[in-house]
Amino acid sequence: MTFTERQLDISIANQQLTLLENGRAILQFPISTAKNGPGQLKGSECTPTGWHRIRAKIGAGAPINSVFVGRRATGEIYTPGLAADQPQRDWILSRILWLGGLEPGHNRYGEVDSSWRYIYIHGCPDELMLDQPASHGCIRMANADVIELFESVEAGCKVWIHA
Repeated sequence: MTFTERQLDISIANQQLTLLENGRAILQFPISTAKNGPGQLKGSECTPTGWHRIRAKIGAGAPINSVFVGRRATGEIYTPGLAADQPQRDWILSRILWLGGLEPGHNRYGEVDSSWRYIYIHGCPDELMLDQPASHGCIRMANADVIELFESVEAGCKVWIHA
């Protein structure tokens, strides 16, 4: 069995991510998608729908709760104290799976391009994982979950995001 036979199914309605292998669920995780719901448009802060692929995996080997800004580790480790000092920060933690849309005009190119919108699957403060929409467009996961998923997929893995 190779990773290329794997794909992700992301249900916005159920706030659930499922890793499929040959069409069979092998892992499931609670997620948090966009507070603004599904949508494609740049600046909408919505989670894009349709077929995507993992265009890049970022953060291999980084400690759990590592903080990322601009897809680079800052050297910080997230703590509630750090969060209290910076309450407006949108925390991207532990690992990043950067998504690229595969459907021209829907989630690829122009004002709807998921890559150019910097749509990720990423870790967030575990206390923000309430299994309800709360993100700015990305798919948030608990840190241990995103690390497990990161180790279970390869760049190029297809991702189906649906309402």
